[in-house]
Amino acid sequence: MPTVLVTGANRGLGLEFCRQYANEGWNVLACCRSPETATRLTELERTNPTVHVHRLDVSDLAAIDRLGQSLRGTVIDVLINNAGVYGDTASTAFGRIDYARWLEVLRINSLAPVKMTETFLDHLRSGERRLTVAITSLMGSIGDNTSGGAILYRSSKAALNAAMKSLSFDLRGFGIGVLMLHPGWVRTDMGGTNAPLDVMASVGGMRQVIDHYHPSLSGQFLNYCGESEPW
Repeated sequence: MPTVLVTGANRGLGLEFCRQYANEGWNVLACCRSPETATRLTELERTNPTVHVHRLDVSDLAAIDRLGQSLRGTVIDVLINNAGVYGDTASTAFGRIDYARWLEVLRINSLAPVKMTETFLDHLRSGERRLTVAITSLMGSIGDNTSGGAILYRSSKAALNAAMKSLSFDLRGFGIGVLMLHPGWVRTDMGGTNAPLDVMASVGGMRQVIDHYHPSLSGQFLNYCGESEPW
């Protein structure tokens, strides 16, 4: 039975990843900050013996280390770094930027996925799929930025893309692949109700990209349909 670890698993894309992988018979390590309030996730765990919920606040890098230690010896085939925050608000736009908040967004969106990959390197090396995935955003594309704004979120996703691109070279020797996936504009708490895409379609598409992964794709920035996105 293959194993997937998903961060930010309590809602939206993360929860749907857990649901779909569980339905396919995968062992699911579902990580979220507050399991006691993640009612839909804990219900999924209760009704599916392959789902295991773990407490993890990815902004706490030491907590990532502790989880890695507690899961020592556990084989992980696919690591999905889904946890993320937006951070930008109209009241903290340029001229009133909250720099402490910016650092927090960078920690969660950029540093944490790299730390997760570093911490769970041996777990991934033991797996058959050997793939680390970053759920990123087209808003991290410099070439696609034609409107400005959202400085915190855009910069954090651009940094994530740059870091994961580097990891795609650094991890070649371990046989570990790296994917950066743009899920589309999805109806989630972050995407809002006007988004044209539902979570089932987005996650289903991303799972197809993951399932059909080939080493030639490592380091590429793709959307949920498997199409290349501009850097």
